Amino acid sequence: MMKTEAEKMMHARAEVFKALGHPARLAMVIALGKGERCVCELQELVGSDMSTVSKHLSILRAVGLVDSEKRGLQVFYSLNCPCTLDFVSCVDRALAER
Repeated sequence: MMKTEAEKMMHARAEVFKALGHPARLAMVIALGKGERCVCELQELVGSDMSTVSKHLSILRAVGLVDSEKRGLQVFYSLNCPCTLDFVSCVDRALAER
């Protein structure tokens, strides 16, 4: 059965929310909201090994939340969807009111 455009959009939204559903990925998105970071900085931030960080970043990249740029031997990441931080702030306010 063919999905409608509305169903495709709902699925894409759900994928973005799933990508944000891991604490390490959420921490990386918040850090990238302050400016681009190299993989080594993100690795230090979340305290995971390089392969785990790379997997997290590939999930964020796949849903369009982050972009990457290779410069020499380093890969730098930036937030492609800064409005994500508005959502995080909204969630923070709701949690504070609980």
